Amino acid sequence: MTMVGLSTLQPSRKRSGKHTMHLQGLIGSLLLGLYGCATPVPPRAQLAVDVPVAWSVDSIAARGGKSSLADWWMRFDDQLLARLVTQALQANTSIKTAEAALRQARALRDISAAGLSPTLGSSAAARRSKSGDSDATNNFTAGFDASWELDIFGANRNALNASEATTQASAASLRNVQVSIAAEVALAYITLRGAQARLAIAEVNLATQQETLQITQWRLQAGLVTSIETEQARSATEQTRARVPLLQTSIEQTRHALAVLTGQAPAALAAVLAATGPLPYPVDDLILSIPAETLRQRPDVRAAEHRVTAAAAKVAEADAARLPGFKLGGSLGLSAATLGTLGNSASVIGSLLASVSLPIFDGGALRGQVRVQQAALDQAILAYQAAVLNALQEVEDALVALRGEQQRLARLQQAAVAAGNAAALARQRYNSGLVDFQTVLETQRTQLATEDSVASSGADLSADHVRLYKALGGGWIPTIDGSITYPNTESVRNPHS
Repeated sequence: MTMVGLSTLQPSRKRSGKHTMHLQGLIGSLLLGLYGCATPVPPRAQLAVDVPVAWSVDSIAARGGKSSLADWWMRFDDQLLARLVTQALQANTSIKTAEAALRQARALRDISAAGLSPTLGSSAAARRSKSGDSDATNNFTAGFDASWELDIFGANRNALNASEATTQASAASLRNVQVSIAAEVALAYITLRGAQARLAIAEVNLATQQETLQITQWRLQAGLVTSIETEQARSATEQTRARVPLLQTSIEQTRHALAVLTGQAPAALAAVLAATGPLPYPVDDLILSIPAETLRQRPDVRAAEHRVTAAAAKVAEADAARLPGFKLGGSLGLSAATLGTLGNSASVIGSLLASVSLPIFDGGALRGQVRVQQAALDQAILAYQAAVLNALQEVEDALVALRGEQQRLARLQQAAVAAGNAAALARQRYNSGLVDFQTVLETQRTQLATEDSVASSGADLSADHVRLYKALGGGWIPTIDGSITYPNTESVRNPHS
């Protein structure tokens, strides 16, 4: 590293114009030579990924028009669900962690922006010295110092661009966390309502089986059946009774999960969620946007794109570090023998320094740094492409699951109706002595299994809607100023903006 400087110390010492021109010519020659040897910043790689023009499941992905998914949880028409999602968006610990990361990114961006501006400082000093037999002397100084690194080749500007892109990626990551938390709350809430529905079905079937057990006990006392039928009835009853604590455990654990998601202690929502509620189901009028619009909506894809921009800026910054650096500095102050004369008869001291640093030989460190950043850029590009492909897969998977679950639920509902009719007929004919007890047991087991499957399928169908809304990037509104808005709930701005 070579440094060439132009300095002006005491005003009485003046450099000749010829000498100054000689130094300027030397600096210019060195700059041209190094600039000619520098490698230009590699062009930003293409981010193009093949995106289909439409989704594959046409029966669900209606065309024409657009549906807003910014407040998709309101589509379930469940006020408690909407309240839980809103509370989670404001108090969830993962969201608060992402907010802190965003504040950190913004502070780092401000630090990078400061590198483009001059710095100004002040100083004051008092000195007392004595040499040999001479009297001691005092010296007081006060003044200002200033320096400015000229960003000729854009190193500092590219550093700022990288920080700005990192900040935008952090903001998009915050939105992605919010989208994920909203979906988690909805899925947990649907799981809770599904378990409550299954518990109610188990209790109804248990009551029916208890009645059947009572009938077999009466018939055993009358000598109409053997103890085999009674024990079979008791076995079926106890098996159904064993479902109850399992479902109750699932309900309690889901309540705990919802409380933690909303930033509260596990038992905080016990009273709020104690009552059984209906399974939420959204209105079926969703009109999907085309894949390209979905990718623009998803915050994780936006975050990946911003990271590519940041990586490209760091490549340019590393490449600019191989070029000369310029710096201007100067100071202006007062010097006096006594503190009282510092403002009257003090001497004025000034200096000016112009310097240029020229990297000549560094063993290949600077070139290696460019390769490091270029490799990081390649990784960011691949991560972006993976995010796009993953986004497309999530939507396609959600659409396929939604279509399949709709068909499955329709078949299960028909099966449940038939199973209920069969169980009622079997009990009537058993009481009349027209069928054996094994037929009653089989029809009751089938009724319980099909009704339980209907409840589970209904919960799965609602959950598939949530996963589709999340895959489409729903849960936030993109705005020009970077704010985050939640319709029909309190508007939440980016924290500490």
